[in-house]
Amino acid sequence: MDKLRALRYFVAAAHARSFSGAARGLDVSVPAVARLISALERSLDVRLFERSPHGLTLTPEGATYLEAGEPLLQRVGELDEAVTGASGRPRGTLVVGAPPYLSQHCLLPELSRFHSRFPEIQVDVRSVDRATSPEAAQAEVLLLYGWPEHSAMVHRRIAHTRSLICAAPAYWAKHGVPERPADLARHDTLLFRDQEGTILDRWEYERHGEKDAVVVSGWLVSSHRDLILDAALAGHGVARFSDLTIRPWLENGRLVPVLLDWTTRESPPVNLMYRASQRRIPRVRVFVEFVTELFRRLEAQRGSAPDEAPMAERPPWYGRRRRTASASARSGPRPSAPARPPAAVR
Repeated sequence: MDKLRALRYFVAAAHARSFSGAARGLDVSVPAVARLISALERSLDVRLFERSPHGLTLTPEGATYLEAGEPLLQRVGELDEAVTGASGRPRGTLVVGAPPYLSQHCLLPELSRFHSRFPEIQVDVRSVDRATSPEAAQAEVLLLYGWPEHSAMVHRRIAHTRSLICAAPAYWAKHGVPERPADLARHDTLLFRDQEGTILDRWEYERHGEKDAVVVSGWLVSSHRDLILDAALAGHGVARFSDLTIRPWLENGRLVPVLLDWTTRESPPVNLMYRASQRRIPRVRVFVEFVTELFRRLEAQRGSAPDEAPMAERPPWYGRRRRTASASARSGPRPSAPARPPAAVR
């Protein structure tokens, strides 16, 4: 039995809580993962997982094995990097996890520049929405929106986004431009549904100390960001987007932002996350430097905007299982809960 490979499969299965999730991350078959982990259990004469229709659960022995084995696996990776990176040229496959709208609209336009500088690095971009998802365990670097929690990872906020209320010029020409956020109650809005199933229908804004909140409504709700974007471009209603992800449509005039003198502190920041043990891996180090500089430049291109300090705490709707965000606001402060990616502004 290949003990190192078995350990790698075991760690992947522990994070994914399933053999199928581990197999997807490792790009191998499910039977291959199941067979090797079963062989590992036989060699140790212990059960590492309890199997059930709901997935895998670590046994006490499995938790001990994971705690001791994962750092060992990471150390082996660092030793490999120390040898292969001795030439000083970063190389290998870099796995980056990010939400599709962030990787597509912010990262992709600049990746060719990264490739030109580091041609021996293959960038493998995967769809990841949260730091605690099984897919995130396979990534070396995460780029996430919101207020994620993951105490085992280095965490930097590398950009602050701005929430823009936008519609197509034809929509504003037909329905009129709102003078304050409360006026949006009379407009058709295109609403996001977050990962918890909550419709994000409460928009809070502030101007020179004056606060205004509105509960919006509309005929279209979706968790698919690009569907909302296409509907807005077609003139079907008003939507909120992160300014960093709609720059082409702002520049060509297909989306027109309004209420620019009003700001919200609920705009999610962009976060860079990676494991501390990977700091010394050359491909990780150069990508961290590259993406930090990229978002610094994207913020600089934003130009002048009202002061909009980022929100330190998660907003009330973030990570709550409610039908609507307005229901979360009525119910008061939420108890602590696992972090979830924001869908209000993408």
